[in-house]
Amino acid sequence: MTTEGHFGADSPTEDLSGVPGRGAWSRPEDTSVYPTMVFEGPQPEAPQRRRIPARLLIMAWVVLLMTVVLVLVNVVTWSALTTRNDERVDGALSQEIGEFQEFAQVGVDPGTGEAFTDVSTLVRAHLERQYPDEAEILFAWVEGSETAGGGAGGAPGGAETPAGRIRQGQEPPYDLSADADAVTAILEDPNARGTADSPAGPVEWEKIRVLPPDGDGASGWFVIGYFTESDEDTVITTMQTIALVSLVGLLVASTAAWWVAGRILAPVRLIRQTAAYITEEDLTRRIDVSGRDDIAALAEQFNSMLDRLEGAFTSQRQFVDDAGHELRTPITIVRGHLELMGDDPEERREVVRLVTDELDRMARIVEDLLLLAKSQQPDFLRPEDASLAELTSDIDAKVRKLGDRDWRLESVAEGVSRLDPQRVTQAVVQLAANAVRHTAPGSTLRIGSTVSGPDVLFWVTDEGPGIPAEEHGRIFERFSRGGGAARGDRGAGLGLAIVRAIAEAHHGRVDLRSAPGAGSTFTLVIPTIAGREYA
Repeated sequence: MTTEGHFGADSPTEDLSGVPGRGAWSRPEDTSVYPTMVFEGPQPEAPQRRRIPARLLIMAWVVLLMTVVLVLVNVVTWSALTTRNDERVDGALSQEIGEFQEFAQVGVDPGTGEAFTDVSTLVRAHLERQYPDEAEILFAWVEGSETAGGGAGGAPGGAETPAGRIRQGQEPPYDLSADADAVTAILEDPNARGTADSPAGPVEWEKIRVLPPDGDGASGWFVIGYFTESDEDTVITTMQTIALVSLVGLLVASTAAWWVAGRILAPVRLIRQTAAYITEEDLTRRIDVSGRDDIAALAEQFNSMLDRLEGAFTSQRQFVDDAGHELRTPITIVRGHLELMGDDPEERREVVRLVTDELDRMARIVEDLLLLAKSQQPDFLRPEDASLAELTSDIDAKVRKLGDRDWRLESVAEGVSRLDPQRVTQAVVQLAANAVRHTAPGSTLRIGSTVSGPDVLFWVTDEGPGIPAEEHGRIFERFSRGGGAARGDRGAGLGLAIVRAIAEAHHGRVDLRSAPGAGSTFTLVIPTIAGREYA
């Protein structure tokens, strides 16, 4: 699609006539205009990812961990119970077989004291003396006999039983010996131990071949069976109880995890809410810190960050306010002189001199304000290991050029200290310049340096009018001139603020000892702690 012709003022297509390399649109036939896509109205906001609350995540992880642990506990418990049941069954089967083997090896009837002569008598005598468990069944099967006595010498009530079967007297859960198919399957099984099904549940059995004592006569089988359904039901009931307790415990743990996570994350929510309410106009909100855990440490760090932000914004606003306040006066002076300047050459030269002087003062104010603003930055200082004696000598050589005064170097410190020699020189020279400004020519000014304990001291002493005690703190504020303003001081009042900023950047301070009529001593105190880190 192309469009030809002229475009109105509201056309969304850009006019390229003034772009280098593009000719004027004097010949429409030489120009092709491509369609321009214009979006009207606000652009759609990018969809925000749905956030999952940390409290829910913590509870979910706790629940997941406990679920895994409880499942593992249930599996291990079930395995332990089934293994113990298997071991109990194996022990019962082996014990009964062992007792029968011992009894057969003796081969003497305890009742008559005579040796056994056939398998039937041997088995019956052994069964009469056994008291099997409720889940056990003991029976024998004698081959080649037509009839045999019932349980413990015969069937209950003395009735005869099918040929070949001899069973214990008490009733088992199911009379497996009377089940011909089950007996046939057991006796014909080539293995000595196995499992059979019955109406009373699975039966673990073990058999042993019984030979006649004298080698002549019918042989037989001795069989011990164990019904395992009761034990399996016990395991199932136990596992159901454990599973129910696990579910209840999981529910209680989930509730506790939700409550504990809420308690732990309460400071985090408070941090988020505080951050949401913080604006550039209000940085005063802080978080109440309680406890000694990581959350409390996070809250403390957040408060420290707010302190730094508040300091940065305050410094920025103060810089703007100070700049506007101090620059307004010289700008007004310059404008007034320029508006009233006449044609007289002498008058013009005087106006240019005054304007130049005001512009120089404005430049100094801007430089000082920028220096104060930079004092809050990490790269304000460039510390190095400096010789104190050499630094003091350099400062003494520089301050002697500030004015016609009786300069005296009282003391020179020895040793090496880690500091920024340029900033220290700037601070001491500023103190010396203030002393020159407030004293008369020929007055005695003393400077020096020394090491006092963990600190390095640089001082400047003058014989000026002194400073009242109530002004000792105020003169270090920005644009504060103290009593010097009465003597026609045209300084911006930023010198001592710069000195204090340099001292504080070294983690030090500026001490003042002064009284009206007794002069003043300004002392720059800088710690000499080895390996100190500067912000």
